[in-house]
Amino acid sequence: MRKNLMLLALAAIGLASCNSGQKKGEGGLLYEMHEDKDGATVKDSDFVSINLIVKTDADSVMANSYDNGMPFTFPVPKPQFKGDFQSGLNLLSEGDSATIKVNLDSIAKASGKPKDLKGKYVVYEVKVVKVISKGKLTQPVFQGRVEEYFKAEAAKMKNAEPGKISKYIASHNIKATKTATGLNYQITKPGTGPVIGKGDTAVVNYAVKLMSDKVFDTNIKSEAQKAKIDNPMRPYTPMRVPIGVGAFIAGWDQGLQLLNKGAKATLVIPSSLAYGERGFQQVAPYTPIVFEIELVDIVHPNPNAPKPAIPQGPAMQPAPQQ
Repeated sequence: MRKNLMLLALAAIGLASCNSGQKKGEGGLLYEMHEDKDGATVKDSDFVSINLIVKTDADSVMANSYDNGMPFTFPVPKPQFKGDFQSGLNLLSEGDSATIKVNLDSIAKASGKPKDLKGKYVVYEVKVVKVISKGKLTQPVFQGRVEEYFKAEAAKMKNAEPGKISKYIASHNIKATKTATGLNYQITKPGTGPVIGKGDTAVVNYAVKLMSDKVFDTNIKSEAQKAKIDNPMRPYTPMRVPIGVGAFIAGWDQGLQLLNKGAKATLVIPSSLAYGERGFQQVAPYTPIVFEIELVDIVHPNPNAPKPAIPQGPAMQPAPQQ
């Protein structure tokens, strides 16, 4: 019995030591180091590349750089108030990882309490990937080093893209057919009749997602609710898409032309047929995207009818010019 009590006491001491890593900063800031590398800490005006998850104390995620496989990058601003995220970032150096908790009361005093945020803290899980120190560098030299970093990272992403596509197809058991342009597709439900052609208008339901399976645009309300991107101002109805006029990314246009009425398909679209080396909004450079689509109907052209309006939405945009 005495031995069991001793073991329980040792276990309690062990748990207490595990929780002892949390430290207090100014303005109610709390932080805990997970990795602590040697090196100079981040300074105002330095350039940083960080992987970051932002959430509430209740684990409601507000931002996650891991979703699109690309760290957040920015020049470090001066802290806006004591105990803000920049104050916590100034405690870290390249290679460090930490949990930083910013007190909501401190945020409220500085700019008003954010709506819909409950709890006491906003929690930042941060990993510092790269720091480029501004120091006494002239702005052209500093900017040149930042540009060199972006070029090197873009080359890495470009080289990694084929592997990402292969891994996604294998892990999702997609029986893909690959076109000459590099589009991978699987028709998951056959339709009827002839395939849609150039000049026709496709009536479609769709959801488009990143390689992380995070849906970032859809015209299906249930999918939008599941992905927590539901917009009450948006009409969730089948969308009309003109075919073969270059209004959208090439992979979307090419994929639709493989389908007939009623068909459903999965399209795994390489960046060369999507947003290329520049990316677009949530889509990082050299990032493949995945469409789940249903061709609800085909509307053949009427020469006397007005041209259909180009639909709007994050995925409903042409690729930027390279």
